[in-house]
Amino acid sequence: MVAPIPNGGNTGMADYRRVLLAVDLTEECRRVARRARALAASAGAELHIVHAIEPLSLAYGGDVPMDLSSVQDQIHEQACAHLADFAEDFGVPEGHRHLVFGRPESEIHRIAESEAMDLIVVGSHGRHGLALLLGSTANGVLHGASCDVLAVRVGRDIAPEDDDA
Repeated sequence: MVAPIPNGGNTGMADYRRVLLAVDLTEECRRVARRARALAASAGAELHIVHAIEPLSLAYGGDVPMDLSSVQDQIHEQACAHLADFAEDFGVPEGHRHLVFGRPESEIHRIAESEAMDLIVVGSHGRHGLALLLGSTANGVLHGASCDVLAVRVGRDIAPEDDDA
């Protein structure tokens, strides 16, 4: 005899009340955003968006013989404007936008925990071999998240009809 599933089997998307969309603000992440928006809408969930700016010192190994603070400030200003435009396109209100500074995986985890997110949605290129061994942001988010993670496949091998959400 099969035991009944609690809630009459009504689990899944209805469990997601707060969804965090992690974006790198490239054109590819628009596909991920469409999926996250559709999922949040179908679950009646709040949609939040996060973009992490990686410090130039981390990106270049920390051994840069010059002051990069003015460059970092310009990057921050541009990211702020791009995030605002991107979030407006997807109907994410200003209070649900998070622009953070640090290692993307760590910052996404931090926001997900501090904002009590139920789901993180990220884009994944589905890399194999060496690229997988070296890791990616999506892989880093998956390993260490305190909530569910949905990786939406992006890349050149995705057919345009796969974009329909």
